[in-house]
Amino acid sequence: MNYRHAFHAGNHADVLKHIVLLALIDAFKRKETPFFVLDTHAGRGRYLLASEESRKTLEIEDGVMRLMAQPQLPPVVERYLKAVQADNPVGSMICYPGSPLLAAQALRPQDRMAACELQEEEAAALKALFAHDGRVGVHPGDGYALLRSLLPPKANGDKIGRGLVLIDPPYEAQDAEYQHILAALAETLSRWPQATCAVWFPIKQRRSILHFFRKAAALPIKSALLAELLVRPDDSPLRLNGSGMLLLNAPWQFDRVLAPAMPVLKQHLGEKGASTRLEWLKAGD
Repeated sequence: MNYRHAFHAGNHADVLKHIVLLALIDAFKRKETPFFVLDTHAGRGRYLLASEESRKTLEIEDGVMRLMAQPQLPPVVERYLKAVQADNPVGSMICYPGSPLLAAQALRPQDRMAACELQEEEAAALKALFAHDGRVGVHPGDGYALLRSLLPPKANGDKIGRGLVLIDPPYEAQDAEYQHILAALAETLSRWPQATCAVWFPIKQRRSILHFFRKAAALPIKSALLAELLVRPDDSPLRLNGSGMLLLNAPWQFDRVLAPAMPVLKQHLGEKGASTRLEWLKAGD
């Protein structure tokens, strides 16, 4: 694998993904019982904005930095921005926290997390990042293959009933990646049927992923919610026109939590022809 998320940290796709991630975790925190978070493709956890990769693309300038410049935003967006700012000195941005760090910072003492990463260098950085956090286990290796050993989750020998599996692969296999994701979702739900599953996906041409949506919605789940942000028209297979989050077994009325964010993301992150989508593919009871 040659993918390095450092080139893309804090871009429009990260903004959508991390708003959804933190909103999901906040929903779990409404109950005192512990929950578990599994990140199958975790990356290194923190990305320095002065790095060669980040300076080469400057994607963060058209992502989170645009939102940082706004005086007032919906609470679900402000909550995300505060989490990003919490990992930086007051009044400056020197790094961008990735999914595992944002998730870990939102955990309570009773909650647990597992972060998987295949690339050796990234996994080593991730392990160093969480070296002193007993709530977080770092697992070098293929996140898909590690599902069997990590699910159903346990803490101190007791099963954890609630939680989230975040699947955010680099899509180096392009369309073939969706078959791996579907297999991982089926494996997850067979081992942990009540899990909420969140899948990030790129949008280059949406018609190429419609089959994936149909297959995912046919899995043994209670609900399937789709949240998409297109920053430009969906007319080119050569660049990232937008991205989305597919949420299986999402918390009740979770669409209402995300709804205020969608027009704001379109307004501040989009170009001409930008659009959003927030739709239940399968509505729960």
